Amino acid sequence: MAAKGRIKRIGILTGGGDCPGLNAVIRGVAKPAHDNGLSVLGILDGFEGLVTGKGIELYNKDVSGILASGGTILGSSNKGDPFHWPESTNGKTQIVDKSKEALRNYDAWGLDVLIAIGGDGTMAITNRLAEMGMNVVGVPKTIDNDLQATDLTFGHDSAVFVVSEALDRLHTTASSHHRVMVIEAMGRYAGWIALNGGIAGGADVILLPEIPFDWDAIYERVIQRNMRGKKFSIVCVAEGAKPKDGKMIVKKVDKKRTDPIQLGGIAEVVAKKISENTGLETRYTVLGHLQRGGSPTPYDRILSTKFGVTAIELALKKKFGRMAALKGNEVKNVKIEDAIANQKLVKPDDQAVRVAVAVGVSFGTKDL
Repeated sequence: MAAKGRIKRIGILTGGGDCPGLNAVIRGVAKPAHDNGLSVLGILDGFEGLVTGKGIELYNKDVSGILASGGTILGSSNKGDPFHWPESTNGKTQIVDKSKEALRNYDAWGLDVLIAIGGDGTMAITNRLAEMGMNVVGVPKTIDNDLQATDLTFGHDSAVFVVSEALDRLHTTASSHHRVMVIEAMGRYAGWIALNGGIAGGADVILLPEIPFDWDAIYERVIQRNMRGKKFSIVCVAEGAKPKDGKMIVKKVDKKRTDPIQLGGIAEVVAKKISENTGLETRYTVLGHLQRGGSPTPYDRILSTKFGVTAIELALKKKFGRMAALKGNEVKNVKIEDAIANQKLVKPDDQAVRVAVAVGVSFGTKDL
């Protein structure tokens, strides 16, 4: 499927979970594309639209004024994997391969390149489509910030802002009622949101998937604070956090998703255990999809725009199979296959962890 001659027509989709900044990327792609005489097809609902043939033409008027808008004007889905497509027959759901349909629609639309915006799952699918011959360019999106090949993914800063603001608000009610407040942030396997949000919001305890915690260490910290006259404590826990020799709290299993495990409930468990074992009044709050909603922060608007413009530049230069990536203050590009080779996880010796420990944050372990 090598593009012959000049690139004339591009397709763009937003895969996986939504997050602030998606519309800014769409705008960052479409505006320079139109200025270079390209036509732009917006593929609806992520890879679902690529398989089912749902798309709309995007004109300048469609991307005007969307820089600060949350969500995505194209819609998104985390159930549209062409290689893991749920198909119902006689009341039974089977997983089938619909990648050939995706390729047929790509050809039928007359696309020269597909720009896919998404996280590690989206990039993995995009890489497999590239191996089948599709011309692709990737843009890294995930609030989890768990793609190793880029210093930062757009959406993360906005999610951290939501967590830090929520912690600011919980501080006032926690101090007023002398309670322990437990807040659950997103983060299945990577705890960057809880870590950065917890530091920014002044959490006293931060629990991460990468650092299994000890219950006694948590009890000890909140009791110590109470004995020193600090009549409240704030605990920020990532949804994938788990105790030593324990397991993540699984809320639901959805076989229609490429990753069927849906987490949720760790904040309630932590709050209950603290209350039972310390006698301190404890409440919990689950932020959930609040972290995905709303307008992107100024930083994410800038980063998203840079990513979008870089993606169209890669397309025009026919540098297919590559992904925009932030390196320092500049957006460069890397091979998509390299981008998904390793997940970026929090390490116990990361500077952010060491800084948090230095200002008195507990990670629920006596090892730090």
